[in-house]
Amino acid sequence: MVARIKIVSGLDISEKRKPQDGRLTRIVDGEEYDVRVSILPTVYGEKTVMRMTKKRGLTREKKHLGLYPDDEMKLDAITHNPHGIILVTGPTGSGKSTTCYTVLHELNKETVNIITVEDPVEANVPGVNQVQVNVKAELTFASALRSILRQDPDIIMIGEIRDGETAGIAVKASITGHLVISTLHTNSTSASITRLIDMGVESYLIGDAVVGIIAQRLVRRLCTKCKIPHEATDREKEMIGVPQNESIIIYEPNPAGCDECNKGYKGRKAIYEIMPITSGIRKILHQKVTADEIQEVAVREGMNTLRMAGARNVREGITSIEEMVRVAYDMDEETK
Repeated sequence: MVARIKIVSGLDISEKRKPQDGRLTRIVDGEEYDVRVSILPTVYGEKTVMRMTKKRGLTREKKHLGLYPDDEMKLDAITHNPHGIILVTGPTGSGKSTTCYTVLHELNKETVNIITVEDPVEANVPGVNQVQVNVKAELTFASALRSILRQDPDIIMIGEIRDGETAGIAVKASITGHLVISTLHTNSTSASITRLIDMGVESYLIGDAVVGIIAQRLVRRLCTKCKIPHEATDREKEMIGVPQNESIIIYEPNPAGCDECNKGYKGRKAIYEIMPITSGIRKILHQKVTADEIQEVAVREGMNTLRMAGARNVREGITSIEEMVRVAYDMDEETK
C-alpha cells in the first residue's frame, strides 16, 4: 500500500531510509482534491500521513470564513492597507491557507499585480502569478523573493516565513511599498512579534512593517440535531466569562451521535484573534517587551483573544466547552 501511495505521489519507492514529501491530485464527483503525502521511516516500517484539501474550498468568499462583524471590520481595515505585512498564524491544520487564499481572492483585481511563492502551491488562482519552491533548483523562499521584487508586484504572498533571511526580505518589501501576506507557526498574535525578533528582525522595523496579525484555530461544530443542553456549572461560567449569579444554558456533544453527525459534531468553524498594529503597540515595541505585555496592550485596545472567541462560540451553542479548552484555553491567562 505504501509503495502504491509513493508511486501516485511521485515519490521514490526504493527509498525507505529518508522522510519524503509528495502530493497528488484526484477528481471525485467533479470536485478536484489535493492530497499532501508525508512518509516517515520508523523502527516498525514507514508511517504515512495524507492530508486532503478540496481545491475549490480554499478560494472562498470572506463571508464564509465565519467571522463575527467586529472581527470582519478589523480584517477589512488590515487588508486595505496599501503596504505592510499581514501575518496569519497558528499550528498545522488550523486553516491558515484558507484565510490567506480568501484574502488574496478579495484583493485580486485586474489592476493589481499579485505574485506568490509557496511550498507547495495549494490552489491555482486565476490572475495570480504563483511560484513553486524548488529546493533542488535552489529556488527557496528567500531566493524567489529577491527575484519577485524585480517583477514590480503590488502584493506578495509568502507561503511561510521560516527563517531570518525570508523575514528580513519580507520586511524590506513591505517598507518599500508592497503588501506582503504570509503565515507563521506561533500560538498567538503577540507571540508572532517576539518570533520575528528572535529571527533577527529589529523591533522598530516590525512596528513600521507589520500592519496586522491574525491567529486562528478550528473548532468542531456541535450537531444541531442532537446536541445536549445543560445549565453551566460555576466552574464553566468562570471559564466562559459569565457572572456567577447568572444562569446560562450551554451544550455538549451527544456521544452516541445521530444520522447527521459524527459522535455529536458536524463540520468545523474557525475562531480568530485579530490584532491590528496600533500606535499603542508600536510605542511599546521600542522597548524590550514580552508577548504577554504586547497582548495586554492589544486587549486594552479592543482585541478579542482566542479564548474569548472560543467562549463566545460556547455561549452561543456553536461548539462545546471541551472544544474551547482543546484549542484555546490558557491556564496562565486564567490566573492573571
